[in-house]
Parts: sequence; C-alpha cells; structure tokens
Amino acid sequence: MLVAFSIAPSGTSDLSRENPEGSVHDAVAAAVAVVRKSGLPNSTDSMFTTIEGEWDEVMAVVKHATEAVGRYGSRVSLVLKADIRPGYSEELTGKVERMEAAIAEQEQYEGHS
Repeated sequence: MLVAFSIAPSGTSDLSRENPEGSVHDAVAAAVAVVRKSGLPNSTDSMFTTIEGEWDEVMAVVKHATEAVGRYGSRVSLVLKADIRPGYSEELTGKVERMEAAIAEQEQYEGHS
C-alpha cells in the first residue's frame, strides 16, 4: 500500500515558543526523519510524505512520525490518503513511471497528427 500523509503541530509547546515565526519545518523534519529511519520506500515533496509497505508497518511509521511532531505542539493535525492494492509493490516509483510513459506516448501521437 501507499500512504501519503501530512502532519502539522498546533497549539503551544516549549519547542514551538522557540519558533515565533510559526514555521513547522522542524516538526516536519522530525516526522520525515522517522520515515527515513524506517527503511521503507518513501518520498517527500513540499506537501506530503509518501511511504510504501504493508498495512501494519506503514501505519506504525505514521504513528511514530505523528508522535515525533507532537513534541512541537499541544495538538497534531494528520491528513492521510491511502492507495490499498494488495499484491503490488514498488508502486511508489512504478505509478510515476507509467504516467511518464503515457505522457511520452501522447506527445509522440500528437506529433504525428
């Protein structure tokens, strides 16, 4: 399964008081560090971190990442989207590769019209 998630702290904590600008980059860094240490395939962009694995292992990583962010505020917001497709793996890159191939095919087709 693939799980894309975004975690952000809210409220106050000693750590959030040290950051008067309100940026959440330190909290996000803590969450991404948990994901990377998990050893599961993952990618992070400006909005979400996506992780691939079996249900229990992925959800355990999301839980630990959420706990890491919890140190930065009295509340945590978690947005999660999952693609559950039993029997498939390497979809973190496979889905993107298939999309890029489809774009190239469309561009080639449009070039011959």
